Amino acid sequence: MNDHPPSAAPVRAELLALLAEAAAAPPGWSGRVTADSRLDADLLLDECELGALAALLHEHFGERADLARLRAGLDLDALAALTVGDLERELLPPGGPAPDRPGPGRPTAGGPR
Repeated sequence: MNDHPPSAAPVRAELLALLAEAAAAPPGWSGRVTADSRLDADLLLDECELGALAALLHEHFGERADLARLRAGLDLDALAALTVGDLERELLPPGGPAPDRPGPGRPTAGGPR
């Protein structure tokens, strides 16, 4: 996909699934995605797909996963170089759903009902 050697760290399955959904990708597409895959040059995500990805990230990981805020702070060169690994490091909580999001066994902000 790109000219860089693949990153040793695997990409989290939930991020791969969200990328594939946002891109309306064919089966097997996510198998070629690495942490070093650039959103623009390698995955060819357009602005509509990036918008869909932003919504999916927010829905699944909460307010911390703000792709629009991340992208707004980058210049053109950094936007072009933004990778899947960057998203994982900057936007996703380590190991699971965001702590501020209700999940199985976690009460909502109003407490247990």
